[in-house]
Amino acid sequence: MSLTYAQLKQAIQDYTENTETTFVNNLPLFIRASEERILKGVQLDLFRRNQTATLTQSNPYLNCPSDFLAPFSLSYTLNGAREFIEFKDVSFVQTYSPNTATEGVPKYYAQFDVDNFLVGPTPDTNYTVELHYLYRPTSITAGADNGTTWISTNGELSLLYGALVEAYIFMKGEADVMQQYNMRFTESMTGLKMLGEAKETTQEYRVGKVIRAKQ
Repeated sequence: MSLTYAQLKQAIQDYTENTETTFVNNLPLFIRASEERILKGVQLDLFRRNQTATLTQSNPYLNCPSDFLAPFSLSYTLNGAREFIEFKDVSFVQTYSPNTATEGVPKYYAQFDVDNFLVGPTPDTNYTVELHYLYRPTSITAGADNGTTWISTNGELSLLYGALVEAYIFMKGEADVMQQYNMRFTESMTGLKMLGEAKETTQEYRVGKVIRAKQ
């Protein structure tokens, strides 16, 4: 089953039996909140991305991609060999390389703030680097009413029930109904976690079938 943006909005209104103007105006917010819960609740290999950039000589900072969520690796090629820069916390990098004027071959990096990585030591020349990272996919709410996304196609139940939980919080709805929606969301997330953290990362030929653990 695949949900378009229009179908998702209509389903939320049908389930809640609410077409009040303020409620309808907040449907995109409910849906984005559900997408956020899914992205933070399960690691899907599909949302990995590579991007090249340049570490500039004498500059200890590297811009984060605008859709960046979390790093997997940062590497560069030196004399034909790929070298990886280790991810650490900011205090570690600053302790290792306390003087940003001291330059050398980059060895560590950390997320300094929302927009920048900090590299230590400060690059002694320009390095073309490749960042492999978890990215934030475009929300279904950013598209047309007939649009779909990977989540609305493959995780439609999680998306729907997550949005319904947010909608019921907004409505200050009955606790037992909200609990049912949250339970359905949790159940559907188990399936997504099986896909994202087990089936996507193993092959049956070598490890056998992935068996869902008993709850």
